[in-house]
Amino acid sequence: MSHKHLENARIFKAFCDETRLKVLSLLQSGEKCACVLLEKVNVRQPTLSHHIKILVESGIVTARKEGKWKYFSLCKPGTKKAVKLLKELTTLTLDESDNTLVGTCRELEIMETSK
Repeated sequence: MSHKHLENARIFKAFCDETRLKVLSLLQSGEKCACVLLEKVNVRQPTLSHHIKILVESGIVTARKEGKWKYFSLCKPGTKKAVKLLKELTTLTLDESDNTLVGTCRELEIMETSK
């Protein structure tokens, strides 16, 4: 797998778990201490740490340490990248030679019936 695809997979991995989605929802209202997330998400500390690690590795969440506490927040560049990636991967492209959509269901249907 290329570096780009691995990086993209990390972004999507961040979104494919209910607990991580809960954490992201909580962070929408601003930075939160790990202890607050722990209480609100209702998981054990090792489980929260696992989910936070995935979110931070994706670039969507950032962490900072203050004393013995860790604080987490949404990372603006990371969230923008995730939005851009989703848009890119779900946008149909045109075949420039004949201005038809590439890989559409209709195109595949035409190819199947012409066999």
